Amino acid sequence: MASGVGVNPKCLEAFQELKLGRKTKYIVFTLSPDNTEIVVEKTGPSTSTYDDFISELPEAECRWAVYDFDYEKEDGGKRSKITFYCWSPDDSKIKQKMLFASSKEALRRSLVGIASEIQGTDYSEIAYDQVLDKVSRGVN
Repeated sequence: MASGVGVNPKCLEAFQELKLGRKTKYIVFTLSPDNTEIVVEKTGPSTSTYDDFISELPEAECRWAVYDFDYEKEDGGKRSKITFYCWSPDDSKIKQKMLFASSKEALRRSLVGIASEIQGTDYSEIAYDQVLDKVSRGVN
C-alpha cells in the first residue's frame, strides 16, 4: 500500500554521490515535518565507521538509511555492498511505523544499485556481525 509520499530529489543526489563518488559512507532518510516527502536527514563522510552510522538511528523513531558496507572475504579480497536499512524500532509510535512502512517502496524503488536490504527493530538486528552475515551470503 503506497502512502502517496514523494521522494525529494536531494535523496537521489545523495545516493548517487555515495554510489559513484564514494564521498559519503551513509545516508539517513526521514519524512519531512508535514509527512509529504522523504528527505535526507544526515550523511556521513567516507571516513565514518559502522558505529558512527548506527549512532545516527534514533532509539524510538523510524528511519531509512543506506550504508556502503565494506568487508573482507575469507580469501582476503575486499568487497563493498550498498545496503538499504529499514529501521523501525519497537518503541516507535504505531502511526509512524505504518507511515514509514507504506512509504518505503517509493524510496527503495528510486535507489538503483542496492545490493542488500536489512530490516531492524532493535540494535541487535543491525549489529555489524548480523549485517555482515546477510550481505556476504552467496559470496565465495
